[in-house]
Amino acid sequence: MAYFYAENLKRALAPLRTATLTSSTAVALVLGGIVVSGAGTPVAAQSTTPSSITVVGNQRIASSTILTLANLQTGTRYSAGQLNAAVQRLNASGFFKSVDFTVNGGRITIDVVENPTISRIAFEGNKKLKDDALSALVSSQSRQTYSATRAEQDANEIATAYSVSGRVLATVTPKIIERSDNRVDLVFQVVEGRVTEIENITFTGNRKFSERRLRAAIATKQAGLASGFSGKDTFIEDRLELDKQNLRSFYQNRGYIDFTVNSVSADLTRERDGFLLAFDVTEGQQYYFGDIELVSNETGVDVRAFEKELRVIKSGRPYDPRKLENLLQELDAQLADARFPFVTARPNITRNEESRTLDVVIDLARGQRVFVERIDIEGNSTTLDRVVRSKFELAEGDAFNQREIQKATDRIRATGYFGSVDVQAREGSSPQSAIIDVDVEEQPTGDIGIGGSYSSSDGVVVNLSVEERNFLGRGQTLRLGGTNSSDSKSLDFGFHDPSFLDRNVSAGIDITYNEATPSYIPIETERLIIRPSFGFPVGKYSDLNVAYKFERESIAIQQDDDGVELAASPTIQDDVGELDKSSIILRYNYDRRNSIVAPTGGYQISATQEFAGLGGDAEFSKTSVRFKTFSSLLNEQVVLSAELEGGYLHNFGSGSRVTDRFFLGGGSLRGFDDYGIGPREDGATGTGDPLGGNAFAVARLEASFPVGLPEEYGIFGGVFLDAGSVWELDNTSPSSSVVSLDKDLRVAAGVSIFWETPIGPLRFDFSRPLKHQEGVDVTEDFRFSIQTRF
Repeated sequence: MAYFYAENLKRALAPLRTATLTSSTAVALVLGGIVVSGAGTPVAAQSTTPSSITVVGNQRIASSTILTLANLQTGTRYSAGQLNAAVQRLNASGFFKSVDFTVNGGRITIDVVENPTISRIAFEGNKKLKDDALSALVSSQSRQTYSATRAEQDANEIATAYSVSGRVLATVTPKIIERSDNRVDLVFQVVEGRVTEIENITFTGNRKFSERRLRAAIATKQAGLASGFSGKDTFIEDRLELDKQNLRSFYQNRGYIDFTVNSVSADLTRERDGFLLAFDVTEGQQYYFGDIELVSNETGVDVRAFEKELRVIKSGRPYDPRKLENLLQELDAQLADARFPFVTARPNITRNEESRTLDVVIDLARGQRVFVERIDIEGNSTTLDRVVRSKFELAEGDAFNQREIQKATDRIRATGYFGSVDVQAREGSSPQSAIIDVDVEEQPTGDIGIGGSYSSSDGVVVNLSVEERNFLGRGQTLRLGGTNSSDSKSLDFGFHDPSFLDRNVSAGIDITYNEATPSYIPIETERLIIRPSFGFPVGKYSDLNVAYKFERESIAIQQDDDGVELAASPTIQDDVGELDKSSIILRYNYDRRNSIVAPTGGYQISATQEFAGLGGDAEFSKTSVRFKTFSSLLNEQVVLSAELEGGYLHNFGSGSRVTDRFFLGGGSLRGFDDYGIGPREDGATGTGDPLGGNAFAVARLEASFPVGLPEEYGIFGGVFLDAGSVWELDNTSPSSSVVSLDKDLRVAAGVSIFWETPIGPLRFDFSRPLKHQEGVDVTEDFRFSIQTRF
């Protein structure tokens, strides 16, 4: 900075130092408040009418250009102030190191020293930010005139870019290397420094929620084993605003409507290698829903027809603005369906300080009659307009509804096609019309994935996939992938359209080829599956998927290294051969979880029904149902889940195959090995092969909680209790001796350790069977699993 200050001062004083004053003529120059004039001659009287103007010293810039910049011409009378202004204009152009005016009678000589031309621009010392990225930040360009002021601004831009990436101590120094012909190389010397991490995040003023819980609610994380790979432990000042908003949402969604973030301080440590982040907050009191009432003075609107929607909010529960907003959206939708498009639900909230409740009166009132004139979409160079328009449930000519606009905005963001989405409404051609402007910024949607997983039972599994989520800008997904492990190889192709025929219907097709040699059953399977499907919503929180599946399946007995078939149960040997299956599959899903990623409340229900027999060689009905609920304790530090799952297979033909029946064990029933329980060949007299069952039921209870370690380590604990059974078999060989056909319950309990690491989430399950069938069931005391994507 000192260098640039000296340079600027030198340029400012150059006309004072170089102007020549004769005894007969003086030029008054006013620079920075300094007045210089000829000795004994009044300033006001100094003026001249040049008969000639000569430019000297210029090499690249034409004299005519310099005269144009100075705005001087012969035959015109100029005062001292006007001549000074000409000097200022030439200096301000940035083309010259110095400008000297010599006035001698009617002759003016302009002597200039041109600034050098930039020959090239280079960067030194940069490793984290490449040359291409830095070149896009600087305004100085090669073959342009060098400007010290512009070079300083460029250095600041580069330093800012490093600061945003977490290197707040980075320094950038511009230097010039002189070349021949008044040329220079402009070099930005970068000292990147280390990434400045967040060493500690603290909160003051929090009484209801612990620091651990609040740290989980914000985007910034403390430095830890896993956080450094995600960059969330890097200090980025702009991220603090997001953190404050996340904290406000966290508290307000739990009834703390007066919550405020008083201040956020970020202090460097004494060693200047990290930041200490401190949030000062005021929680306020927690408020609860009071009375919920629906009123309307609109003709024809019967509030009793809409009161059933109020049941989603329970009086006495903590106030949650999300629930109220969902209720208002549902009422607006019901009003539109009832042909009241301009009647909207408007909440009036009354605060009761003594009871700490919020009474909500929802008025169904008529608003201004505004129609959608048009929807303008900009920024989508690849994505087709219709893909964006399909996310709007209103079209040109419909009644304008601000909530529908917000919902459409959320749906556009949810596609993942755009890095930013901005939707604004403005007045159209009349006050009764509105134009919706959609401004998007596209982002890459193609992925090449190399992934891996490992478990103590399956070993190493390697995945490779190529996926495009916005194929040809149509919002369609095209995927090709493969999987390879010690006992399975597969190749799959998928194509899916989430807005088939521009409607709220998804459609797609999946084709899979798989070869498997399971380690627990001595068979080899080869499958080709073709599965077209389509899905559609059947409610606000539910959807239905309908699929047709054609499967060609071949079963053979595994062979050893010498080509000899392994010993197999007679029941399994009866399944050897090839057959075709043709079936219809219906899958219903109802999701009321409060989060898809990390739920702490709500529940989810799913049911799948498969009917086989539309041609092919198999006729059966296969049903499975799953229900899972979540809750939390101690301000969401302990998360509880309970799950019930069951299924039944009924055959109409000759009997079921081993590949159609249900199995439990491993991840589905902890404490038991894969295929560990259920009907199997008697191991005392036969092979002991697992055969599977036609019916199963399982219940799972689990709790996860912090274990007292700093959360930056990413380690949490858990306990679980699993109970279940597999029973019934409709197809056994007369020569088989099958055991464990009953419904005897198996029970296991254990503890879990969850560890969020840079390579993915690790899980360690230590289990102990509490109830099992001795000598028949295959138990498991420990299971380790990891799944990641590079």
